[in-house]
Order: sequence, then C-alpha cells, then structure tokens
Amino acid sequence: MKHIASTFLACTFLLAACAQNTPVPTNETPGGPPQILFDDFSYFTPDEMTANGWILRSGQGWPGVTGASFRLENVSFIDYPAQPGNRLLRMTSSTDGTAEGTFQTQICHQRKYLEGTYAARVRFNDNPASGSDGDQIVETFYMITPYDKPFNPDYSEMDFEYLPNGGWGAPGLTLFATTWETVQIEPWNADNASNRADGSLSGWHTLVAQVTGGTVRYFVDGKLIAQHGGKYYPDAPMSVNFNLWFIEGGLNAASEIRDYQEDIDWVFHEAGISRMPDQVEAKVTEFRNASISFQDTVFPGAIALKSPCDL
Repeated sequence: MKHIASTFLACTFLLAACAQNTPVPTNETPGGPPQILFDDFSYFTPDEMTANGWILRSGQGWPGVTGASFRLENVSFIDYPAQPGNRLLRMTSSTDGTAEGTFQTQICHQRKYLEGTYAARVRFNDNPASGSDGDQIVETFYMITPYDKPFNPDYSEMDFEYLPNGGWGAPGLTLFATTWETVQIEPWNADNASNRADGSLSGWHTLVAQVTGGTVRYFVDGKLIAQHGGKYYPDAPMSVNFNLWFIEGGLNAASEIRDYQEDIDWVFHEAGISRMPDQVEAKVTEFRNASISFQDTVFPGAIALKSPCDL
C-alpha cells in the first residue's frame, strides 16, 4: 500500500462481466477440503485475535507520516447494535498535526495467500469521530508482499484504498483499486495499475477481489470497478491486511487531537476459487448460521521472511 501516481484514470464505466467459480492452479490437493480463511472478529481481547494468527502492528515505519507510530491499543472490539450478538473490530488512528502526535493502525494475517477470492465487509467514514476534519487519511483492505529491496520482481500487492479527504492527485472522496508489479520506496518509483472511483463511500461496504486466470478483479457492493492483468498479476505470496494511516504532508494545521475510525465486520479468503460477491455473502452466512466465528484451513506458506506487517 503506497503512494499512487497522479496518472490514474477515473473509473467511469462498467467493466465487462467475469467468469464465476473458475478453478485455478493452487497447492490444494485435488479433491481435498477447501482452503478458507474466515474471521468474524468476534473477539473481546487482542490475545484472542493474535492466537488466530493475526499481528497487531506496533512501532514506526512505512507507510504514513515519517516519525508517526503504530499502536496496538488502536485496535478495539465493539458490539454492533444493528445486529445483536455481532461484534466488530475497530481501528482508530489519531493525530494532533505533528509526527510525534500521530498514531496509525495496522493488522495483518500471515504471508500465505495468492490466487483465489478475497473479501471483507468494512465501514468507511468520511469524517473524523472527533476533532476537526481535513487530514488525508487512508482507509484500507489490501494484500501485500513485504518490501525487502527496491524493484523486487517477487513483489505483489492488491489494494482497496479509500481517501475521504483526497490525496495522490484526487480532490477527495475517492476509492483507489490498485495492483502492483513492483516498487522502489526511496526515491519513489512505482510500477502499478490503478482505477479510481469518485464519490462518498461512507458506511458499510463489501469489498471483493478475484485473483484467477491472470486477471485481478475488484468489486464494491457487487459492482465491478477495476480489473488488471499482465505483469501486474500477483506472483508472490501475500499477507491479508487492514490499515488506517495518514499521507505524508497531508495533515491539517489544527493542533487539537482528532480521531479517525474504520470498522471491520468480517474477512474471507478462498484459495484457488473465483467467487462472485453474492456467493461470498452466502458463504459468510453459512459460517454464521453454523456459529463458526473463525476458520483457517489455508495451507501454511513456505516464506519465512520478516513479519508480514513490516514494510
């Protein structure tokens, strides 16, 4: 998840429909059980979450404001009044306009994911939960390979990034869907493909990415908004991530503390299978009806680099 070049084209047309339920090669044994990650985030403590393979990031580092920190305590778990018995994960990032007073949030799950279907239901917000508005905040769901060297050919990344206050050449209220071939962070030089959808997305949305047959397809609430292929198709195992961070140079001048929030209802991945958004929703309903709040049957990755949350 990185800065995006200003040449991205606005997504103003409906992309062609894509195939459903198309199997692709994976490390799955033929006839074996499905490889699925599902998490309903029905937690009460961070320890419950980390016991299921999640990492809550702490310390400093990319992306975001230089000198800002990631904090474990920015992750909390709340009841969802609209659905009694359902709980949510809430990320809260804050700033007072200074680097040392800026605190960002990131969670990630293991580096073992490649082809298949990725999905999450998230709540984006156009306004801060408290304090003055105007900071360039990035609200996300994405998959990524750790950055270990410039222009690494074994680098992959796929992003949903919502910018309610603009950034990267967009004036505001913009969602970027971006797929990466590779990148150099310093000095900045990115090789990616991206589409931009303008307008408010405040509220709950289901985000789905299909990674099959040489094409990555991005859906928001069942609508296809972008598709990328060729050299941008992922070729290295990735981790599953959510991040709430501030763009360098994008903080407003106010000195009061302001809090920004993104909520997560659930996340889903099925290896090797392309599922349409309504099929993903049906699978999530099956898990909930069976009182399954967490499942991870995705084969462990063979990659043993640094933490997948470290960039």
